Amino acid sequence: MLNLQNEQTTVRTEVMAGITSFMTVSYIVIVNGSMLAQAGMPYEAAILATVFACLAGCLLMALWANSPLIVIPGMGDNAFFVYVLVTAFGLSWRQSLAAVLLAGIVFAAVAWSKRAIAWIQTIPSPLIHAMTAGIGLFISFLGFIKGGLVVSSPNTLVTLGHLGDPHVWTTIITLAIGLPLYLRKVPGSFLITMATGTGIGMLAGIVDLSGLSGGGVSLSRYRELLWAFDFSAASSFPFWVAVFSLSVVIVFQNMAAQLGMLPDVSKFERSFQANSASIIGAAMLGCSSTTTAAESVAGIAAGGRTGVTSLTAGLLFLPALFLIPFLKLVPDSAIAPILIIVGGLMVQKAQHIPFGDLTESFPAYLILALIPLTFSIANGIAAGFIAYPLVKIASGRRREVPATVYVVAALFVLYFVLGSL
Repeated sequence: MLNLQNEQTTVRTEVMAGITSFMTVSYIVIVNGSMLAQAGMPYEAAILATVFACLAGCLLMALWANSPLIVIPGMGDNAFFVYVLVTAFGLSWRQSLAAVLLAGIVFAAVAWSKRAIAWIQTIPSPLIHAMTAGIGLFISFLGFIKGGLVVSSPNTLVTLGHLGDPHVWTTIITLAIGLPLYLRKVPGSFLITMATGTGIGMLAGIVDLSGLSGGGVSLSRYRELLWAFDFSAASSFPFWVAVFSLSVVIVFQNMAAQLGMLPDVSKFERSFQANSASIIGAAMLGCSSTTTAAESVAGIAAGGRTGVTSLTAGLLFLPALFLIPFLKLVPDSAIAPILIIVGGLMVQKAQHIPFGDLTESFPAYLILALIPLTFSIANGIAAGFIAYPLVKIASGRRREVPATVYVVAALFVLYFVLGSL
């Protein structure tokens, strides 16, 4: 794993990249615990499940795939767990964990199949580039929202935030500091940016110091979540609809994220396998499904190329249990500029889309537009994959469509149909 010379990197660069990645995703410890608590799980136990799932996922990515990608419970995934599996389908959180386990097994069957991996690699490059750029727009949108630069509006859905808001000008000043640091390739530029943004936030009065008096979390109730899945709903139709829907989402969402972010695409196969195993592990640990974090781009942009990056980030989740009050000090306005910068880096992939050929560019355009506008990577990818064969057939060029795309498009049509029942 430590073949750093061939990867043209150093231990120091990899560790710094891992710290950067961890800082950009550390929010998930608190947020995912809060989300899972809405499904009925004990809050502190859910925090522990989140930490252990992050640790396991990052270790798998590091030790099996030698990949810099970070694995955490995704925000879309936990929302799917709470609002679709539990609320819409009426499953208990224990039955929902069973659905996550089965979806993880489906993902693993795909990821460990040589034929499936070969099929995935036949996906047209415009769709791959669109997925990368679309995720970049999504990350940028998250950054603009976190920083207060974009806010909701009853008249126009979204609008520019109030420039007099301390959250907004903290974001702007931090971005003005962070972007030149990155452009000049200053070591640890993103960490410096976050630290600076936190300091500015303190001066602006948007950092709450009262939380420093809090402690860590207790292990006492965590045993309730270990191996807690319940298959009692397996005889019902909604349960299997839930398993299918979740399987489609996690397979193609992670495929897009990894193909879009990996600096070395040769690591895709093992990274994909590690991700699938992490979801099975997450279900066993009592957590919603894990995903390749979009924020992994921050660590990669900071120079991360190997598993040392993901190993560093993963190990940092353990002491994070005792540093939760300090992590909560970092305001969104200090993280937002980094998301905006890395989103901008990913959007550059759009230049490889052949916009002169509408049969290639229109499906790509749907992916670019709908990932941020529907706030869902899966929905945007689905629209593009469904449109691709339809546009090609309509233009008399159906022979240009790989068999893989027809299969994926059919799965996404079924995903939308079952999701509307």
